Amino acid sequence: MKNAIFLIAASAIFTSAWAGNVQIQVLDREGKPVPDAVVVVYPGATAGAAPSLLQPSPTIEQERMRFVPAVTVVMPGTTVRFTNQDRWDHHVRGNPTGVAAAAAPAAPGSNFELRLAGKADGKPANFADVKLDTPGVVLLGCHLHGSMRGHVFVTDSAWTLKTDNDGIARFASVPDGAAQVRVWHAEQLVDLPRKALNVVPGPVLDTVQLSVVPRVRRAPPPAPTGPTNSPGGPMGSYSQAPVSPPQAHQHPGS
Repeated sequence: MKNAIFLIAASAIFTSAWAGNVQIQVLDREGKPVPDAVVVVYPGATAGAAPSLLQPSPTIEQERMRFVPAVTVVMPGTTVRFTNQDRWDHHVRGNPTGVAAAAAPAAPGSNFELRLAGKADGKPANFADVKLDTPGVVLLGCHLHGSMRGHVFVTDSAWTLKTDNDGIARFASVPDGAAQVRVWHAEQLVDLPRKALNVVPGPVLDTVQLSVVPRVRRAPPPAPTGPTNSPGGPMGSYSQAPVSPPQAHQHPGS
């Protein structure tokens, strides 16, 4: 019995000595919390399997003239589903953006474009799948509606989260020791330098301040009540990885 208690206590001490709970708060130039910033932690050591912090198969909705969510974070190789919930047609255009994308030639297949027909009343929404393989930031747009903007952040670290409404990203059980923190925001046009972080057992709190004050995202326009363009039509898929020719997909009954 004493041996069992000793082993449990030793295991708890060993675990706490090799992991810390990290909270990074992102502030704007005026010191106010910034939601929807991307925080990336690069631990200096590894301990066990990488965490599963991100959705394996996220969906981005085109709804009321917006991409929802506005920022999506994925690992390389993730397939993202785009769904048109509006009754009118939309494009989905994806292009690499940022300093790194401007300085290097675009990776093969890193640009994509597709069209989604509008949603018919009482029927499932049309959708298309895109596989993102290359780390970096993808700017989303729509040829038909120039005000629509969104981003997909394809991360190079499994320790990646978006900040909440309090501007905080919370990471549990980060490996102990030296680490680096990177913060990205769509309106921070000049990349911030990485920040050194020392992870110790127990809570680790730090802040990163942007050099801009992000605009508040506009409210969606009211849903239309009059006639719209004809909905319906085929759905498709697009992949950056070498795959067989895409097949049209449609929900039963659509």
